[in-house]
Amino acid sequence: MKDEVILAIESSCDETAMAVLKNGSELLVNTVNTQIKDHQRFGGVYPELASRLHLENITAVTSYALSLKGFDYHTITHVAVTGGPGLPGALQIGNMAAKTLAQYLEVPLVSVHHLAGHIYANEYAHPFHYPLIALVASGGNSEIVLLKDVMDFQILGETEDDAIGEAFDKVARALGLPYPGGVMIDKISKEPGIKTFKLPTPKVEGYNLSYSGLKSHIVRLIEKEKKDEKGNIPEDVVKSYARSTEENFVNQLLDKLEKARSDYNIKEIVVGGGVSANSYLRSEIQRRYEGKDVEVVIPPLWCTTDNAAMIALAAHHMIAKGKLAPLSITTEPNRNLEEETNKRF
Repeated sequence: MKDEVILAIESSCDETAMAVLKNGSELLVNTVNTQIKDHQRFGGVYPELASRLHLENITAVTSYALSLKGFDYHTITHVAVTGGPGLPGALQIGNMAAKTLAQYLEVPLVSVHHLAGHIYANEYAHPFHYPLIALVASGGNSEIVLLKDVMDFQILGETEDDAIGEAFDKVARALGLPYPGGVMIDKISKEPGIKTFKLPTPKVEGYNLSYSGLKSHIVRLIEKEKKDEKGNIPEDVVKSYARSTEENFVNQLLDKLEKARSDYNIKEIVVGGGVSANSYLRSEIQRRYEGKDVEVVIPPLWCTTDNAAMIALAAHHMIAKGKLAPLSITTEPNRNLEEETNKRF
């Protein structure tokens, strides 16, 4: 039987990435070109710049990826790409490249949901045992998802406003911390002995989440803090806000996760998305379930941020289900995860 070799492209936001996955288990190539430094002066991702940089980088990333280990691109059997959600212009660049490669190589195209990629990135750490609950936490998404089987998604809860990563960035900006704000909050919160204070917990029905009002409340508190002649808040106060915010934001997420897990009697939890790299989240979720009959799967740090390896792994499962896309397929910046279960292209 011919080996399955998937070339995958990810370009949904500010990373231009490419990976090659063999038979769903052997990662031959995994390369990521990040734009973080280019967006730092804007305090966040500037969509038009992201699209232009993807256009500039995609050829170089492709050439580099396919040159590794003397890789023979003629062995590629499928081309996968993030079809959404994401920034419209950024998605377009990746999809144009993927369609070109698929047509040139005369192989099928697979259009992958970005969040499905984040969920299945966990399989690089541990095989899935269904049913399970996935906690997706990133700059644009906060969702609690039930998976009864492979590529079978049911959204149990989601944010009613800001995503957790977005809220982290906005609080960080108010504290004068550089982008990416969530990373900086995590970094300065690790020191022992930081004094914390209590913040309100939003009252949201069911398994849903809310960060907008809480974020605004914290920003207003910061604005009232005493500042020096340069307009800076004392370092110990910044750390106190950072640690208090981190604990409050993450605990809301984990409290809702546990409610869903308990109600559905689930024995396995997987965590995905950029915020899954947060050290407090990683330690706290393990602490909460230590010694209990619940398995927690956390992705390795290298695949918490956007990458093409996760897209390749999700594509592997889609191929097994016959979910192939025509070259005429369009990108979907607001693509719905729940619809992936019965999606036909």
